[in-house]
Amino acid sequence: MTRERTLEVRTVFDEHARYVWRALRHLGIPEADVEDLCQEVFVVVHRKLAEFEGRSELRTWLYGICLRVAADHRRRAHVRHERPHPDPTEGVAASPELRPDARTEARSTLQSLLDELDDDKRTVLVLYELEGLTMKEVAAAVGCPLQTAYSRLHAARDRITALIEARRVSEGAP
Repeated sequence: MTRERTLEVRTVFDEHARYVWRALRHLGIPEADVEDLCQEVFVVVHRKLAEFEGRSELRTWLYGICLRVAADHRRRAHVRHERPHPDPTEGVAASPELRPDARTEARSTLQSLLDELDDDKRTVLVLYELEGLTMKEVAAAVGCPLQTAYSRLHAARDRITALIEARRVSEGAP
C-alpha cells in the first residue's frame, strides 16, 4: 500500500463518510449497527479503490458498496443474539426532556415509512428523492434498466402515499 493510495482513501472517507452513514440508515440498518457497517464499507473502498474506473459517479459506486454491505448484514442478522428494543423510553412518563423534537420525530417517521418498502423500492426512492441522484445514476447504482428504476420510484411513491393516508385515517386526522 502506498502513501498516495492511503491519501486517496482518506479523501474519499473525509468527503463521503456522512453520505455512507445516511445511505446505510436509509437502507434500514439500525442505528446501533451503522458505525460498524460504515467501517465495513470503507474497508471495501480501501481494497477496491484502485479498481474504480470512474465509469459512474463515486457516490453511485459507494452506494453500490453500501447496498452489498447492508444485504450481507441482513443475511447475518439471524445469528445475532441481541434484540434492541426500538424505543427505550417506552413506558416512561413523558417529560419535556424525553420528548423528541420535531426534526427527530420527522426522521423517525421517515425511517418507519421507508421500512415499509421492499429493498428495491426503498433504494431507488432514497437515491433519487433523498440523495439527489439522477435516474440514470440510480439505475446504474442498483444495476437495473432505467425504466425499471422509474417503475420502482413510482411504486415507492404510491406506497408511501398510501401509508401516510392510512396513518391519517387511523389517527382520526382529517
